[in-house]
Amino acid sequence: MSEKIYPIGIQNFEKIRKEGYFYIDKTALIYRLVKTGSYYFLSRPRRFGKSLLISTLEAYFRGEKELFKGLAIEKLEKDWVKRPVLHIDLNIGKYDAPDSLDKILNEALVKWESVFGTGAGESTLALRFKGVVERAYKQSGQRVAILVDEYDKPLLQAIGNEELQREYRNTLKPFYGVLKTMDGCIQFAMLTGVTKFGKVSVFSDLNNLEDLSMWNEYITLCGVSNQEIHENLEEELHEFAKVQNMTYDEVNAELGKWYDGYHFTHDSIGIYNPFSLLNAFKRKDFNNYWFETGTPTYLVELLKRNHYDLERMATEETSSDVLNSIYGDEQPIPVIFQSGYLTIKSYDKEFGLYRLGFPNKEVEEGFINFLMPFYTRFNKIEAPFEIQKFVREIRAGQLEAFFNRLKSFLADTPYELISEQERHYQNVLFIIFKLVGFYTEVEYHTSEGRVDLVLKTKDYIYIMEFKLNGSAEDALQQIHDKHYAQPFQSDKRKIFKIGVNFSSKTRNIEKWIVES
Repeated sequence: MSEKIYPIGIQNFEKIRKEGYFYIDKTALIYRLVKTGSYYFLSRPRRFGKSLLISTLEAYFRGEKELFKGLAIEKLEKDWVKRPVLHIDLNIGKYDAPDSLDKILNEALVKWESVFGTGAGESTLALRFKGVVERAYKQSGQRVAILVDEYDKPLLQAIGNEELQREYRNTLKPFYGVLKTMDGCIQFAMLTGVTKFGKVSVFSDLNNLEDLSMWNEYITLCGVSNQEIHENLEEELHEFAKVQNMTYDEVNAELGKWYDGYHFTHDSIGIYNPFSLLNAFKRKDFNNYWFETGTPTYLVELLKRNHYDLERMATEETSSDVLNSIYGDEQPIPVIFQSGYLTIKSYDKEFGLYRLGFPNKEVEEGFINFLMPFYTRFNKIEAPFEIQKFVREIRAGQLEAFFNRLKSFLADTPYELISEQERHYQNVLFIIFKLVGFYTEVEYHTSEGRVDLVLKTKDYIYIMEFKLNGSAEDALQQIHDKHYAQPFQSDKRKIFKIGVNFSSKTRNIEKWIVES
């Protein structure tokens, strides 16, 4: 029986090492990082090990050699130099007022100034930071290491509040600018975060940062690879399989289905979410662990403000300029990708285009469930019971009952949830059919057009076309005229062709026609 202690929610390297927690050795990569550059930025989703990385770097630059005993870096590093380390963790604050950020930064500065002293004329946060860096270098005789964890937390919490965002940008821009102006006093600097709040705004003066986010060389710096699982958790895999009454190969496949699939650049190996993976091994069960810790509402705010078509999440195509460049709060795709809800599925080298999609089952199911109360009247408690009713009717081919239930459901949707009529209905249907758990495609491509929805069950294939302020007859006629059913003619399942019309006046289904 394995006696591993899993560090669930523990992000302090010293605690992990001193108290015997399980640790996957990343120190060879960290050694390469610190020896080949000075200024770095890394974007990764939440719960991906960014804080542990920063904590590990802090222990390294403090020269705490004993913590690295038995790890790769113990043999690689010959000179354990003790340096001043300035570590800022912006994840600890609640940023809901103009002075919220100032208080967090001031707290860090007061702590450092108690060690390195203060300077005359240092009246601003940036000037005080500059003074601390300079004095730390002069007093110790060693260049400083600066580590900033979750640099973007204030900006993320202020999404939708332009005035507050502007306040935070005006504070952070000169503060982070110290990293460039004090280059002679700095040995190493690293900033981590979820998103890339662009170099034009926050980092406009900081053009010496190397962005590791899409570097294949450092793809496993945060997260866990399949190889690392087998190198570190082989015994536990067999135990997992026994508890689940599965074979060893089945457990491996299921783990991959649930938690693998993150690709942060093209042609890279898949990466597992470490938080979910370790939870699964600890409990020896599959579940949506990532979503138990909370999903930020700023994502929904972005999606709804931009009237984003949720169906596109499974087929979105974009360029590296979007994924690996400036992010403002006007474009939802970069932040959805960087937050881990979309990942790279394929890459068209000729045109430089990335196709995005959900990384795994945990993210797809969890995110769709999370979206439900923002787009519909369902809450998380009611949703499973309501969806169960939809499922039974669709499985049984009871379309009249299904559409009557859907009509009743839409009638009960609060008006304030409806942002843009046509897109709203598409998104509601997408969420419902995703939660029903069937194979479903919205805007399904055929040689002669685009079907709004193809839904497949064990016994039936449903081909649906929707109109807004048109007619159900026209919708059904389009299915015939465009030969939408032709690709399924050889299928033994019964085919239903369904035309549906929505009325913007009643904000509901006006009529549906079913033809088998």
